[in-house]
Amino acid sequence: MTRYLRVARVLLPLMAGAWLCSAPIYGQDSGDEGTLTRGSRAEIAVTVRDASGQVIAAPATVRLFKNGALADQSQTSHGRAFFVPRGLGDFTLMVEAAGYKSAQKDVSVDVPIRAEVDVYIQRDSGSEVSVGGPAAPLLAPKAKEALRKAVQALKENKLDAAKKYLSEALKLAPANPEVLYVQGTLDMEERDWTEAQAVLEKSDQIEPNQPRVLAALGMTLCNEKKYEEAIPHLEKSLQLEPASGWETPWALAKAYYYHEQYEPAVKMAEQAQTAAHGPNPQVELLLAQCLTAVGRYEDAAQVLREFLKNNADSVDAGTARRWLAGLAANGKIRQ
Repeated sequence: MTRYLRVARVLLPLMAGAWLCSAPIYGQDSGDEGTLTRGSRAEIAVTVRDASGQVIAAPATVRLFKNGALADQSQTSHGRAFFVPRGLGDFTLMVEAAGYKSAQKDVSVDVPIRAEVDVYIQRDSGSEVSVGGPAAPLLAPKAKEALRKAVQALKENKLDAAKKYLSEALKLAPANPEVLYVQGTLDMEERDWTEAQAVLEKSDQIEPNQPRVLAALGMTLCNEKKYEEAIPHLEKSLQLEPASGWETPWALAKAYYYHEQYEPAVKMAEQAQTAAHGPNPQVELLLAQCLTAVGRYEDAAQVLREFLKNNADSVDAGTARRWLAGLAANGKIRQ
């Protein structure tokens, strides 16, 4: 069977939590507004307030993101934090403080002036906030909109439009794992397995253990016939997201089959059949292959008969009929 594997659920929500690389810190932890020397560069002055508008006295962590990547971070002093970013453009501020819900705010700085920004956070009595913990991957507004348009174009199978918007998103946020994931799915749609593997591996390095990224990477490796390499990625994806649909167990079944791990292949193919919730030619034909490999010939024949019952006019019907005829000719099944 030469079908290639693809990602069918590109629109599902991605990732929470982020890999934060170590980055140089330029923010000032000073409440003295006159101490910064910024020359011709812009300055972002942040005031953290509670829901009533009062300045938060407790220390808060303020992170500054540009193009989805962490650019700077600072601890507030008397509710204030200051940044002198390298360059102008669109930024996102994320604020976290113990006992409060995290909050974020977009800010655009197009000229080298001081931008005064108020960020309001609300008390969260039901949970504890770990100040300085990992933050969610963020995209600046322009990158976010470009990615949204790319995903919509992919959904509508408009690959040229998807390329255009993804190119824009990658320029704005080249290290954002969500952008890289969507780029990887586009590469898979175009059957560019080498590029898909490279992009998806980069996404996984930046934001590890995301089920959809691992599944897509495993499918890509299968399409490259790198079955042994594909197996751990697909296994991890299913471990993290057991109810992921039929595609991931089907891909893992295929990887097991071609790696000659037939019993696990049967188990995964049966899991894919259950998850498909109805006739699915790709699943049924693979299940028949796996059952034949472990000597369950009558079970394989029954799957093939059901397949032909539901798909008599499909392009794979001839293959199913030949398999059945071969099993009968070899005395493996009753006529």
